Amino acid sequence: MSVKSVTHLNFRGDARAALEFYRSVFGGDLAVVTYKDAGNVPDAAEADQVMWGQVIAGNGFHVMAYDVPAGMPWQRGENSFFVSLRGETTEEITAYWEKLSAGATVVRPLAPAPWAPLYGMLEDRYGVVWVVDVAAPREV
Repeated sequence: MSVKSVTHLNFRGDARAALEFYRSVFGGDLAVVTYKDAGNVPDAAEADQVMWGQVIAGNGFHVMAYDVPAGMPWQRGENSFFVSLRGETTEEITAYWEKLSAGATVVRPLAPAPWAPLYGMLEDRYGVVWVVDVAAPREV
């Protein structure tokens, strides 16, 4: 088993451009899934925005990003990042979730999602927002 923590940046409509910029700086591979691709369109105007994206480079650079839907609060510098915690098994992630959730505000309960066997979001007792999931093979 292994677990990985990755910086997850949040944008309002600029995630794809930011990821393309980071790829131009660090190299690597860009992967993007839009809200439309995932079948999760909160607003038709946002269908082509990034629901999940990342750049992974051979030099170790890894960043994730998404476009915060208009229905959620966001300002540059406020709600601008998550810590993404991704593991290989439901048992492993559930154990971390149970510990992280002590004193936390659960934003989305840990449960199966269309894009992952388990996915959840919480704000821990220190105000850090964690996006927790089990890695799933994805065709991109």
